[in-house]
Amino acid sequence: MTKDEFLLRFNLLQLAESEHNYQHHLPLRSAAVLIALVESEIDGSLQVLLTKRASHLKHHPSQVSFPGGKVEPADASLIDTALREAFEEVGLSRQAITVVGQLPPYETISGFHVTPIIAIVASAQTYQMDKNEVAEIFQVPLQHFLTTNDHHVFVASKNGKQHKVHFMPYKHYHIWGATAVMLKDLVAHIN
Repeated sequence: MTKDEFLLRFNLLQLAESEHNYQHHLPLRSAAVLIALVESEIDGSLQVLLTKRASHLKHHPSQVSFPGGKVEPADASLIDTALREAFEEVGLSRQAITVVGQLPPYETISGFHVTPIIAIVASAQTYQMDKNEVAEIFQVPLQHFLTTNDHHVFVASKNGKQHKVHFMPYKHYHIWGATAVMLKDLVAHIN
């Protein structure tokens, strides 16, 4: 899928109802992630930028995620949070990013109210990985998520309530939880 095809679908179609059903019972901390869609220099197709989190982190160690994190007092908006975190974690320059929208916020088991910010990245970038937060940076063709039937949903229970856990494998990567449901919702919106 090219940038123009993505933008046409994203902007014209009504947002589908989310697959996410987890609701937290405690006060939540605000956070934002950047769903960065990198435009290929070769064919113009879009690649989803993902990271594998460092194994020593308190929240979601070694999990596949989007660049992002909690809102800091100096952040002017959730977009500012997502862009700041993307720069801190992977060195993605604000000048290379065009924000095109967002998905509804998600409540995570770890106690965050996470807003996904969707952006187009002009072309392949030279990334600067913060090894304290990120173990790996990789990209997955957006087309993989649009065409695969390899989406799994498991029912889990926490505090006596059932909720869905989404899983979307890609090669040797295990994309699951909030990252997977955000991708699933993005695909549902543009399909």
